[in-house]
Amino acid sequence: MNLEVKLNTNVLTNNNVAADYNRDLFHKTKTLVINVMSSPGAGKTTLLEETIKKLSKQYRIGVIEGDLATEKDADRIRQLGAKAVQINTHGGCHLDARMVVATLPEFDLEEIDILFIENVGNLVCPSGYDLGQNHKVAVLSVPEGNDKIPKYPQMFMRTELVLLNKVDLLPYLDFDVETAKEDLKGINPESTLLPLSAKTQEGMNSWYSWIDEAYQACLKQ
Repeated sequence: MNLEVKLNTNVLTNNNVAADYNRDLFHKTKTLVINVMSSPGAGKTTLLEETIKKLSKQYRIGVIEGDLATEKDADRIRQLGAKAVQINTHGGCHLDARMVVATLPEFDLEEIDILFIENVGNLVCPSGYDLGQNHKVAVLSVPEGNDKIPKYPQMFMRTELVLLNKVDLLPYLDFDVETAKEDLKGINPESTLLPLSAKTQEGMNSWYSWIDEAYQACLKQ
């Protein structure tokens, strides 16, 4: 006998309710929220460190850090003078909107222009969860190789900007930037691949300009 079970309730309903709450709050306070996702080691924290160093005189920046354990990344951000709140998922592979809701009382969003959410290192789970952000950004690094975009399409079809980090290593590794651009275009024609290096600052001005434009758009919403 075949048994068919129908699920009448979206399993993400509770998350989406929380995401809508976050979105409304961010809209009221005119806080630009950027959800940054990648595999472990792609360079998200270093990217945020360099971004804070460059933009902290222009914007008031806060960071929510998502990791399985430790406060290591949050401590790195705090050393730069930015407000950082750590979320430890204790085995969970992503942040959800309810986790973000729980951190928001620790921020005065009226005093935060840009809130970065550094998601748990994972190319699968984080992309499926709406956190109430304005933008989803993926970070891909040159050492990961050219196969990641086609192998993890759900991540890249849901992100409007892909930062290709560690391009300073291109002379030493077998990575083709044009192939990555073609793969991304095939999965998500609306997304953009931006090559850069958080270490050497190559290409970082384009990232900063993208943030400036996103912030101005946020103010007009």
